[in-house]
Amino acid sequence: MKKLFTMALLASGLMASIHVKAQAEEDKSKRPSPPAKVTQKINSGATISIDYSQPSVKGRTIGKDLEPKDGQVWRTGANEATVFETDKNVTIDGKKLAAGKYGLFTLFSGNKVTIIFNKTWKQWGAFKYKQADDALRVDTKYTTEASPIEKMTFKISPAGEVTLLWGNRKVEFKVH
Repeated sequence: MKKLFTMALLASGLMASIHVKAQAEEDKSKRPSPPAKVTQKINSGATISIDYSQPSVKGRTIGKDLEPKDGQVWRTGANEATVFETDKNVTIDGKKLAAGKYGLFTLFSGNKVTIIFNKTWKQWGAFKYKQADDALRVDTKYTTEASPIEKMTFKISPAGEVTLLWGNRKVEFKVH
């Protein structure tokens, strides 16, 4: 009887751990802001990728009802922090960035946009973002597009032009 009780206890523990593991491995494609990834080998020979989640505007106003908001660091997407990865040392708008993975954050202030490459790439949102962990910051401006984009989207050209499209905003920076 004691053996039977022990076996039942072990079996229920195993089933509980399988259930917890299954929940941890959720299907992220079913999220309201699904995952997306863009990868491109650029002319300099480096392969860069951006792994992010795509929020949708859904009739909301960016900067008011929806991030990014002026003066607040944004994860540049939804859910986990957006990850920028390069397999070789590159320059971003003329500033050096070592090969590796980075959290890609942005800071909007008026039409000025600071692109932030942060050493802490594995985190949820920007809740644990620390400026002390920034590897690089570059400043650019956003332009306003006539045709708004519903789902936030990144594009990378072979020439190394990285474009972020979100609502009617377009942000670009150059990777060499």
